[in-house]
Amino acid sequence: MPLTRLQKYLSQAGICSRREAEKDILNGFVKINGAVVSKLGVKVEVDKDKVEYKGMPAVITKKMLYLALNKPDGYISACKDKRGKTVLDLIKIKERIFPVGRLDKDSCGLILFTNDGSIHHRLLHPSFDHEKEYEVTVKKPITNFHLLKMEKGVVINGVKTREAKTEKISNNSFSITLKEGRNRQIRRMADALGYKVVKLKRIRFANILLNGLQEGSWRYLTKNEIKNLI
Repeated sequence: MPLTRLQKYLSQAGICSRREAEKDILNGFVKINGAVVSKLGVKVEVDKDKVEYKGMPAVITKKMLYLALNKPDGYISACKDKRGKTVLDLIKIKERIFPVGRLDKDSCGLILFTNDGSIHHRLLHPSFDHEKEYEVTVKKPITNFHLLKMEKGVVINGVKTREAKTEKISNNSFSITLKEGRNRQIRRMADALGYKVVKLKRIRFANILLNGLQEGSWRYLTKNEIKNLI
């Protein structure tokens, strides 16, 4: 029978991402065959072992789900959060899914969801160079000079950002395409150059476009979109 690491199993079961699973394991939220597991490196015999997460069965389903949501601002990109409403409050389905990466609470736009742990990893790992495109509005007119500096990279906390692509939309707005996703990266890049972001909207993640999806609404990805992600 196949063996798999516990955090990978939880990810494939649609409980949470591998990174979140590692934290939950260390916090003692997971049991295997009735015994609490509180260390990493434990493996599960997939077809035999009984895994529980916070008292509920964690079972790998063969039905893989892939969704896109147009997130309004004010929602936290997490499965659960005591600080406020999360993106999962907007998606009413019985299957467990989790967001692919994060979109700041005060940002809006496209965010993907899945219960496919391998795709989740593939989309977030920087080695795959998946692009994320945003529309940004700043408080004052932005110069072409500063857009070029963003393209070449801006130093944040001592580390220079990767090269990006920008395009001016209006005096106070522009689009930017990144191949990385550091914490509040665009806001910090803008701030480093003397600009305050007043609106930030993601319009593309890899080959998935926001298009006409209404704010607060979600949809399943098409077969062609999923094929291109894989």
